[in-house]
Amino acid sequence: MRRLLSLIFLPTLLLAEVIETDLLIVGGNESACAAAVQAARLGVKKIVLVNDIDWLGGQFSAEGVGCLDEWTTIHGKRANFPRSGLFLEMVQRIRAHNSAKYGKASPGNAYCGTETIEPAAAAAIFGELVKQHATVLRGWQPAQVTVKDGSVTTVTFDSTDASDPTNLTVNAKLTIDASDWGDVIRLSGAKYGAGPDLRSRFNEPSAPEAFDDAGAQEMNPISWCVVLRETGGKDATIPVPASYDVRSFSALDKTPPWVNSDMSEGIYAQSGWSIYTHRRLVDRWHNGFASGTEATFLNWPVQDYPVCQLPQHVVDALEKTEPGASKKNIVNLTPAQRRIIFADAKAHTLGLLHHLQTKVHDRVGNFPQSFRYMQLTDEFGTADKLPPKPYVREGLRLEAMSMLSENDIRAATREPKWAKVMPTDSILGFQFNIDFHPTRRKFLDGDPSGPWHYVQTPSRGWHTDTDRATFPLRGLVPIEMNGLLGAGKNIGVSSVVQSALRLHNQMMLIGQASATLAWMSLRDAVPPREIASAMPKVRELQQRLVRGHGGPGVLIWPWHDVAPDDLHFEAANLLATRRIWLPDADSVFFQPGKIVTRGELACLLARLHRATPKAKDWPQEKAPRFTDVSADSPQRDGIEAMIAWGSFGEQQATFTPDSPTNWGLLHRWLTALDLPANAGLAAGDRKNLSLTRAECAQHLWRVLQLAGERAESLEPKN
Repeated sequence: MRRLLSLIFLPTLLLAEVIETDLLIVGGNESACAAAVQAARLGVKKIVLVNDIDWLGGQFSAEGVGCLDEWTTIHGKRANFPRSGLFLEMVQRIRAHNSAKYGKASPGNAYCGTETIEPAAAAAIFGELVKQHATVLRGWQPAQVTVKDGSVTTVTFDSTDASDPTNLTVNAKLTIDASDWGDVIRLSGAKYGAGPDLRSRFNEPSAPEAFDDAGAQEMNPISWCVVLRETGGKDATIPVPASYDVRSFSALDKTPPWVNSDMSEGIYAQSGWSIYTHRRLVDRWHNGFASGTEATFLNWPVQDYPVCQLPQHVVDALEKTEPGASKKNIVNLTPAQRRIIFADAKAHTLGLLHHLQTKVHDRVGNFPQSFRYMQLTDEFGTADKLPPKPYVREGLRLEAMSMLSENDIRAATREPKWAKVMPTDSILGFQFNIDFHPTRRKFLDGDPSGPWHYVQTPSRGWHTDTDRATFPLRGLVPIEMNGLLGAGKNIGVSSVVQSALRLHNQMMLIGQASATLAWMSLRDAVPPREIASAMPKVRELQQRLVRGHGGPGVLIWPWHDVAPDDLHFEAANLLATRRIWLPDADSVFFQPGKIVTRGELACLLARLHRATPKAKDWPQEKAPRFTDVSADSPQRDGIEAMIAWGSFGEQQATFTPDSPTNWGLLHRWLTALDLPANAGLAAGDRKNLSLTRAECAQHLWRVLQLAGERAESLEPKN
């Protein structure tokens, strides 16, 4: 592939290949792939995606996380977070693949998620999608970044094949860093963070006051996933790994390895909790599929590999490469140094599998779904039959124009509501727990050369809830460096927030947003920060995301009941981000079929009026105008402002704020406020039609587009 591209781009085959492009995307994970597709669909002509391995798709494929973890909580029950954008499109492709292969779109019956996909199939789906939109170069890792006049201009890559002396140089107008560890950001000299943020940084409850022996190395651990297929009763026990010690996996001796569950009670039902069903990919027993199709994968806390307090043999190997390397955060290591850690993580995960096939099997006895009769899949094409990459939960964190912290999103209750901070430049809505897997280890004999157990600290666990939040556009833009954007996990968040913002769906939407910003930057020939700093440009970008371009639109305000194919999808998202449509404080539902009340409509129109060039100052506080709208009513300001700003004539003593509205009333009030009013609202019997929230949102959004918007953001009074 590299030789062919040399002939395409160069007149002769040289030791250094040089490519010119508009947009360079570094990395091949789900975020990078989404960025490539979005940029091409929007019209970026020359896109080059450079990946260090053959497979595309990240968590879906190369990291082996084929059960999509996308849950939230609704009315005390686990449910999927609303799907949108390129993630929704990918789920549709996954379901189509499974339906064609198995006759069922969701064949896994897994504890952690409703949707599953086998890794090789995911890689093929991503590969087929991306090749239509970008030039993909495989087998290269970032080695050097050139910065001119404060802007990234060039990234030079080394071959991942140690025997290949060729290097690759890509000159790009703009670069998106979606690599696993943020290597382009790090090599460019842009500011970034890695490891825990001290409490002094953001005053986060979960942040440490000071570093201890784990230091700045402590992060959400990596995990080397294990993908297994049934053997039909054949013993598939793997050899004893050299580093195996039975004590390291003693936690498995009290855990059910398998339960006979079809997960009919829903995801996260305790009756289906076991190591086997946790992330089952294909459940042939309950679905009646052919023998040999059963598959599962392991991603269990015992196999998590902390990247601090490293075992002695790993420390020794790192120190041989560079004095002090064993004390560096993994983000700051070279690819060769990381591979030393990776090798031990692989050995650890193979120890887990061996323990399940031997000690655990002996404990529970013989049964068809025993791990003894499950073998490592050969679909990865790797010598050890493990995924080519670890599951990466936390990496480099870009020092961006805006930084999202724990205090912005942390929930006060177990039922998610709305986050404390909902940035007006939102590019996606999200919600997930602050979810740290075990970040530390304890050596059982006090000897770092011996066996160890994982340690999950009280402040870094997986039981702290977050509210429904939005991620800001400014979180993709370096605080200082130009020519560079973050994607994947390389974005403007604290370590704590990154634990809640790292899932398949979230990462795809991050990539989609980063590409949209890149497209606008290239189109307008201005640095991304200028777009992120100009509200009219931010609003244009948000509208592009919400409308989609060749695919479903992106949910940028996290309503639970608003889907991309709803006619009111654009209006419900964009009115909410403008703070014109304020959600109910105690509900994450838009309730499109609910009839709008007079008080609600008055407040909506007041806030809409404030967003137009006709905006007036809020009226001075006086005695309440209406006897049925008290001084402390949350609707009072909106109701009285609307009346004061419009030509409403003499008013009665009461307003009846809880009475239902109709189309004719909307027309009369818009006319009184001198805002565009569609005559059809008051035509014939239509004027008596009840006004639903969905209809109201669509009408108000059209009114705002016709009336125009003020250039600056005006926050509502209520």
